[in-house]
Amino acid sequence: MRERQAMYQEITERNASASAQRDQVAAHYDQVRAIFDILNGKKEADLLLRNLNILDVHSETVYQGSILVYDKRIVALNPDETAIKVRQVFDGEGLYAIPGLIDAHVHFDAQLAHPAAFGEAIVPCGTTTIFSECLDFVSAAGAEAVPATAQLFKHHERLPYRVYAFAPGKKTSVEVTDALLKMEPVIGLGELAHLTYSVGNDDDFRKSALGRAKGGFMNTHWGVTTLSDMMLNYMPAIGAFANHDVWKEDDIEKSVRYGLQTQIKFGVGSAEVIKIMLRAIVKRKWPAENFQLCADNISVDRLLTKGHMDWVVSLCAEMGIDPIQAIKMATLYTARAFRMDNKFGSLTPGRFADIVLTDSLSKINPRFVFKDGELVAKDRQMLKHADIDYSGMVKEPVPGLGNLSPAELELLPLEISADGKQAKVYLFDVYGRGHEKFYQEVWVPVRDGKIVPEVGGVTLNRIAVVQRYANGKRHVVNGLFKGVRIDRGAVATFWPAPKAYFVAVGQDSEEMCHCLKQIDAQVGGCVVTENKAVKALLPLDIYGVMANMSLSELVAATRAIDAALEAMGNRNEGEPVVNKLLTLFISLDRFGFMV
Repeated sequence: MRERQAMYQEITERNASASAQRDQVAAHYDQVRAIFDILNGKKEADLLLRNLNILDVHSETVYQGSILVYDKRIVALNPDETAIKVRQVFDGEGLYAIPGLIDAHVHFDAQLAHPAAFGEAIVPCGTTTIFSECLDFVSAAGAEAVPATAQLFKHHERLPYRVYAFAPGKKTSVEVTDALLKMEPVIGLGELAHLTYSVGNDDDFRKSALGRAKGGFMNTHWGVTTLSDMMLNYMPAIGAFANHDVWKEDDIEKSVRYGLQTQIKFGVGSAEVIKIMLRAIVKRKWPAENFQLCADNISVDRLLTKGHMDWVVSLCAEMGIDPIQAIKMATLYTARAFRMDNKFGSLTPGRFADIVLTDSLSKINPRFVFKDGELVAKDRQMLKHADIDYSGMVKEPVPGLGNLSPAELELLPLEISADGKQAKVYLFDVYGRGHEKFYQEVWVPVRDGKIVPEVGGVTLNRIAVVQRYANGKRHVVNGLFKGVRIDRGAVATFWPAPKAYFVAVGQDSEEMCHCLKQIDAQVGGCVVTENKAVKALLPLDIYGVMANMSLSELVAATRAIDAALEAMGNRNEGEPVVNKLLTLFISLDRFGFMV
């Protein structure tokens, strides 16, 4: 009986598969027939964009022409307008038409904005496609990782940009990675942990095997700055195809030589970092086809004030890269790297009608942005808003610092000099200088038996890294911090990925302790206090990593944090302080400061 049931089930599944295939063939038949009828004037197309200067990324030329769109895709270049029917005509005003820009690597779950709010920031910049990590969200969701990620991606097709995601290669279990690899829009395996794959961690072997079985897209921190020359072979040898972990000329040379598609990133920190890399590409005359452009991590505030891929492409041209090559690094070369250049990356028939109209090729200024042939942004203002409600993902906080005492935050020496006049302490420094100087052990003065927080004659704030849930003695790491400098008060952040730790910066242990307890009452976020009064608060109530806010609300909250800190003496440049502080959690875990 069981054999008959199994046979019946197998036949049923086979019939269902055959039926689905017939439906798919029928849909394709209707589409190819419709395109034929459109080109022969028998059926109406959706859109004709005319009066354009079209960039042909294949021949690297610009020609005057028009683009015909039907069912989200380009179906013709320079159609005979006397022979076609079209529902809508758009005057391109003689602007340059370039393919929609692509971010080759971004942690879209780590920008504090939920996917719809993130789109409000990137799409007006001309970005129509992103390749994204989701590891921070997955890690923060913990036991709910799989259903939470499914909910995060549930309505991804309603977003005004394309998102292709990677299952986590780190910060989560093999089982969770396996489950996510089966989801849409996941296309492969994301970042593996720097410091475990080089020692033969079995979980990394298993995740790598799953990534290879999925189709081979394995994105990596290659670890140029931390691995031996022998181990640098490992990631490309097992099939990793892309690397965004380059910081200087030698890193780029090795990454290119080992056959990796090398992603040049802007990210949180100093703009000088990307300029160093671009200068190296120009100096060494490396072919642009080796490179893609990406943000990695970038705040929505920086997107609004400086731009996204449009800014990075323009910076490439400013640094001496041919403007068309710079555009190709953010379009065709990225699409090819992901084997998707039959879908996007050029303005040619059959590709999605993702089109940006700009008045310059060397300084991208997205006047009009089309995604799937629909006008979604104009003059850096969003026209199509994704109506997606993420409030169902809001969580309740579970505080854990009730018994934290100010004494636990006191700065204690790692070592005292023989004469008792100096103490060795940790110095943390993350802003725009790569990982090599993330932390150091430095000597500081001791006066009247007390440690003086002074390095090279400059007074620094203290930093405390505090475990949220303690089983026994709480794990706390104290040191000095270069980056935020306030005369009074404190600032504290909580980012529960991959572990439940807080960071507090200030001068006074009691104020820092009070500040930590304020943010402990949140799922995640950032708070500024002065005299134990809250001056600014940014709650991240979607699993502790995203704000359930509109873009404008989120930007106002991050700017309020900066304003409160400025009133206390801080002078910030570049990314908002909250984004800078949250990047600390990545390196604190990577370098073993979290248990």
